[in-house]
Amino acid sequence: MKLPTRDHLRRVWRIFNAPSRHYSLMFLTLGGFIAGVVFWGAFNTTLEATNTELFCTSCHEMQNNVFAELKRTIHYSNRSGVRASCPDCHVPHQWTNKIARKMQASKEVWGKIFGTIATREKFLRKRRELAEHEWARLKANDSLECRNCHNYNAMDITRQSPRAGAIHE
Repeated sequence: MKLPTRDHLRRVWRIFNAPSRHYSLMFLTLGGFIAGVVFWGAFNTTLEATNTELFCTSCHEMQNNVFAELKRTIHYSNRSGVRASCPDCHVPHQWTNKIARKMQASKEVWGKIFGTIATREKFLRKRRELAEHEWARLKANDSLECRNCHNYNAMDITRQSPRAGAIHE
């Protein structure tokens, strides 16, 4: 291996010390590309980390209220062993819709900070309002999250409860 000469080192030093317009543009473009890849990787990693049941139930409000109730439903435990987790029903699967929902959910952080549903009593007082927001969201997107798992054409309405059958007809 040939060691760099003194002239070669001076030339490299000049490029970095006082780069021409072309080199500056090249390094700026390359640096921007690398920064973009790093940002995108960090963004997607964070997005996926916040899209897990573990994340959703990490605060006591969810653990003691909604998640405790979910454990008693067919979506949590059933004969087929298929389990729906929080993001399956509350986060759209399509990327653009997922980002929109995450932005909407970021406003819910204020409720955590100010203890809006910090106790069971506060949760029960606010429950109807929270449910109505979720029902309106599902109605607006034609139950998109439900349709990720359920196929209406494959449903046997006669085997459903009267309430479920009426909703699905």
